[in-house]
Amino acid sequence: MPDAQAQPSFVLVRPQMGENIGAAARAMWNFGLDRMVVVAPRDGWPNPAADAMASGAGRLLDEARLVRDLPEAVAGDHFVMATTARVRDLTKPVLSPEEAMRQAAERVARGERVSVLFGPERAGLENDDIARANAIINVPVNPEFPSLNLAQCVLLCGYEWQRATQNITPERVDMAGTVWASQEEVEALSGRYEERLGQAGFFFPDEKAQSMKTNLRNMWSRMALTRADVQMLHGVLRQMVRWKERG
Repeated sequence: MPDAQAQPSFVLVRPQMGENIGAAARAMWNFGLDRMVVVAPRDGWPNPAADAMASGAGRLLDEARLVRDLPEAVAGDHFVMATTARVRDLTKPVLSPEEAMRQAAERVARGERVSVLFGPERAGLENDDIARANAIINVPVNPEFPSLNLAQCVLLCGYEWQRATQNITPERVDMAGTVWASQEEVEALSGRYEERLGQAGFFFPDEKAQSMKTNLRNMWSRMALTRADVQMLHGVLRQMVRWKERG
C-alpha cells in the first residue's frame, strides 16, 4: 500500500451516522488510502456502528485523527479541496474528481500536504467550510437528484486517486489456463474445416468456391482463438464427422 505521507487526507466534516463513517473507511482502504480525519462527529468517537461497518478496514478508524473543528483539521495543509454537488456562490477553481485527484497526486509528490473535505450526510459542506478550501471538487451528478451518500463520494474520489497514481491496464484477458493459438495451429484448423466442408459439398457452385474459401480463412483470422478454442473446434468437427459416419 502507498506510504501514508504520500497521499491526501480524507476529512469527514461533522459526519452524522457511524455506519457512514465505517463505510467511508472501507471505501478508502479499497484504494490504499488510510489518512482519515474525523471532525466533530455527531454521535461521538469512537463509534461502535462505524467499527461494525468498517469490517476489514477497522485500522483506519483506530488511527483516524479526531479534531474539534475544520481549522484544526487543515491547519498543516498546503492545499485543500472541498467536495460538493451543488453550485456555490464562491469564486474558486472547480475541478472534476478526475482532475482533482490528478492535481492531488502532483502536489503530494512534491511533498505538499493535501486534504479532501467531505460534508455531513444531511446537507453537505456549508459555505463557511468551502470558503476554507482552495478548490472545489464538483461531482457531475443528476441535477434533479444531486445528493451523494458520504461513502459513495469517498469511493469515487478514492477510485480517481487510484487512477491518477497507479498504472491501470484498461483492458486485459484472463486466459483461464490456456494460451493464444499460434498461426500454425489456426492454419491447421482452417485447413481441416476447409477439407471437410469440401467433402460435404459446401463450396458450391464451383465459380464461387475460391471466394468462399477466402472468406472462410478471413473469418478464422479475425477470431482471437486460444489453444483451447482450437482443440474444442477440432473436437466439434471430429464428432460431427463420426455422427455422420454412424448415420
